[in-house]
Amino acid sequence: MRADEGAGGRGHVGEGAGRGVLRGEGAGRRDDGDTRSARPADAPPGGRTGVGRRGVLRGAAATGAAALTAPAVTGGATAVAAPRVVSRSAGPFEVLALLDARGTFPGQLRDRFSGASEQDWRLAERIDPGSFGPDGTWRLDFRCYAVRRPGGRVTLVDTGIGPADSPAAGWAPVPGRLPRVLAEAGISPSDVDSVVLTHLHEDHYGWAVGPDGTPAFPEARYLLQRSETAALDPADTAMTYVVRPLRRSGRLTEVDGAVRLCGGGRRGGAVHLRPTPGHTPGHQSVLVDGGHRRIMVTGDVLVHAVQLADPAVAYAFEQDPVTARTSRTRLLAEARARGALLATAHLTRPFVHPGPAGAGPAAVRTAH
Repeated sequence: MRADEGAGGRGHVGEGAGRGVLRGEGAGRRDDGDTRSARPADAPPGGRTGVGRRGVLRGAAATGAAALTAPAVTGGATAVAAPRVVSRSAGPFEVLALLDARGTFPGQLRDRFSGASEQDWRLAERIDPGSFGPDGTWRLDFRCYAVRRPGGRVTLVDTGIGPADSPAAGWAPVPGRLPRVLAEAGISPSDVDSVVLTHLHEDHYGWAVGPDGTPAFPEARYLLQRSETAALDPADTAMTYVVRPLRRSGRLTEVDGAVRLCGGGRRGGAVHLRPTPGHTPGHQSVLVDGGHRRIMVTGDVLVHAVQLADPAVAYAFEQDPVTARTSRTRLLAEARARGALLATAHLTRPFVHPGPAGAGPAAVRTAH
């Protein structure tokens, strides 16, 4: 059930409320000294039985599928070193794209989006040529976002793949660089007063807590949709690694539906949470509404440009493809109607214009 924004306690969150693995840039180095062991959990969020998303990814990595040592700088379309911090403004807000890691996804790109047509693939390559790796592989970024408000306080959206032995270590290009990239952006852990986790896949919560489960951002409340945590099996890695530690610390805030997270002070504007379920049961995206300019931080409601070419194209690891398609279609329609820029987690270009209302996928372009 969706709560209307600003209605009641659940609909509003006010400011101040309480190895055979994929390799990419930075792989093989540690930045934080974390010695925590990854907890085994091959069951996907939601408690479903079977091999599960993480098991498939780890299996593909272990069998050496698709050249898992490529650092996304060779082959395919011409690729260049990605800037680790890219900034865009929306009214009083500064939205910073923070590159935690870059690498090549296990398996073949087209196998992950089997419903796409040849025309879809041609459009996708025009939108994000950097995502097309050699020999049919998928090159992708692992990106978080910081929303900096007047006065310097920050909302962090997702926390990346984490340290060398995080839960994502079985398939992702660990260790990530988020702590160092935050420092490069002039953001200290104490500047962060809210952390929005779009969903509970291990490449999005890796730096949320420290080795002993202590929140990595000590002054922040961590926000998740209640439907996301409710769908977890008690033994799921996300539950043991991040949800329970955050609950014990008193830092976890579970919300229901759309909420207004914070405002922009005297200059107006607001940051909103938007439920976008399907990829996971409680997936959420973040709308940064600066008045004349808006930025939609998508999370994994779309993970590749082929889903911009055709929002009906399903991703192999969506838990509910029908619901995911509906969320993706609605998000893109809202972004086009409101002139919002898309801030993406896994495209190799962080900011993308979806085109004006009524325009087709050919109008999608990279924001420069």
